[in-house]
Amino acid sequence: MRDILEEIVAHKRIEVEKFKEVFSETALHARVEELMTTQDTIEKVSMRKAIVESPTGIIAEFKRKSPSKGWIKEEGRPDIIPLSYQQNGASAVSILTDSRYFGGKDDFIVEARRSGVNIPILYKNFVIDEYQLFQARLCGASAALLIAAELTKAECRNLLRMAHELQLEVLLEMHSEEELEYADLEPDLCGINNRNLGTFVTSVDNSFRLTSMLPKEAVKVSESGISNPDTIRQLKQAGFNGFLIGECFMKEENPGEALAKFISEI
Repeated sequence: MRDILEEIVAHKRIEVEKFKEVFSETALHARVEELMTTQDTIEKVSMRKAIVESPTGIIAEFKRKSPSKGWIKEEGRPDIIPLSYQQNGASAVSILTDSRYFGGKDDFIVEARRSGVNIPILYKNFVIDEYQLFQARLCGASAALLIAAELTKAECRNLLRMAHELQLEVLLEMHSEEELEYADLEPDLCGINNRNLGTFVTSVDNSFRLTSMLPKEAVKVSESGISNPDTIRQLKQAGFNGFLIGECFMKEENPGEALAKFISEI
């Protein structure tokens, strides 16, 4: 089976270089520097704190498309669904900003903020270059996803440092036992992805298998493949604080109402 992550990252490298041609790094840095000197409180809301203090820890994801399923909700609106998530009990929101494979874009975060979303927003993309962290900061994200499988430990360390300089928290995603050494970098949140990003095969057992190998003090997030409130209860008992859930809600007619129903059953 083809390695989907490898394909995505190869395309992302080309995409980022094209972005730089349209909007130079110098110009982007200047825009972000200007932003960070103004009243910019919404984006500073801590995702780590929100997850730790929330009774549910649910990070509800706005995901219109995936490489394995195709379109999930092509007509999904970023000015409606993320706000509905907030109104129905989400601790934080994750917004896919990759265009080619997930049907997203940075403007979705801008639109979500304009609609009234003031809880933490995770910039969900395949971050391989500091340029993307500046993009995340500019569009209004509170945190960015870093994926161990696509980065060397040194690259991840540098991106983590830059994210913090930009006042972005980091959810560091790991999938295998070999990748758990990246937790030594002390990200704000440690994610265990239940979906293999090479094959897109999903199993929640991955979270149960790896959680005990993470640092005891880590804020742990289980990602993907969660569709049953009983699973949340079991993951909480296993030590998880947060739960990233998207497809389970996005495939419903009203994702916000689906979230509210899910929470009522936990």
